[in-house]
Amino acid sequence: MTRGGEAVTFAAMAQRTTTTHPKAEADAPRRYLLAGRELDAPTLAAGLHIVATPIGNLRDITLRALETLAAADLIACEDTRVTARLLQHYGIRAPLTPYHDHNAASARPRLLAALARGDAVALVSDAGTPLISDPGFKLARAAREAGHAVTTEPGASSVLAALAVAGLPTDRFWFEGFLPAKPGARSNRLQELARLPASLVIFETGPRIAASLADMASTLGPREAAVCRELTKLHEEIRCGDLSTLAAHYAADAETRGEFVLVIGPPSEQAPEAADIDNLLTQALQRGSVKDAVAEVADATGQPRKDIYRRALALALARNGDDAPA
Repeated sequence: MTRGGEAVTFAAMAQRTTTTHPKAEADAPRRYLLAGRELDAPTLAAGLHIVATPIGNLRDITLRALETLAAADLIACEDTRVTARLLQHYGIRAPLTPYHDHNAASARPRLLAALARGDAVALVSDAGTPLISDPGFKLARAAREAGHAVTTEPGASSVLAALAVAGLPTDRFWFEGFLPAKPGARSNRLQELARLPASLVIFETGPRIAASLADMASTLGPREAAVCRELTKLHEEIRCGDLSTLAAHYAADAETRGEFVLVIGPPSEQAPEAADIDNLLTQALQRGSVKDAVAEVADATGQPRKDIYRRALALALARNGDDAPA
């Protein structure tokens, strides 16, 4: 995570990173730093504490989160190096243990054993609210099923931050996470999402942002959208416009470094104009047959297939003559 150029040394925290029972640390002071003052953390109840951490700016952490992390017997995190940076900034010396996609099956029993001993275990992700696009829900479910208390210390979320600044409807939204990386699978998934009467929230990577936006413009039509890059960080950028314009921008020489959250407005309640349908059909016909183009545009616009078919056949005949496929 980018921290505005902040220099960090991991050596001291790395020495305290552990996967063993942390009770040896029980007598150590449970403290944290705030505005240069060292404060004592109140005693933390046993159980699993799901703690939101900043998505970029280190100051976007709650006082309750600081108290919880400082008082925890053990902190389970995606990447100990990333979390160590946050803890060092706030003078927190709680022990860390990794918990991520690749080790969750083996790490989960150890964390449940710690809970069974009466420990207070904090769960964090690299950035934002845990359990959003990470394996934390399995730990939360297992802890609850075992009778342990599961509580949350809420805070930063890139999903909600993007919705807040996008200027698009928020009464209903669908969080999709990452789309498939392969173009065919990505287009298929977008076709499934096209009819949802809600704003869409999608994560994307820099190397794929231009191709994804092009597929969205082709499949979803001329919807309004916002591309949020590096939210809360030093080089935060919010770019709004219709999907075609945004796709063209990122296909050119736009900055694609960093983390992206896309918010796409819901489908229009008004019937699309004939010119919009023709534009969608023209793009779809360049990729496949009349049959495939009709299915794609009908799904994207919600218009009757028979009407779309008549228009697609006319366009195909105009383009190819009498040899156009049926």
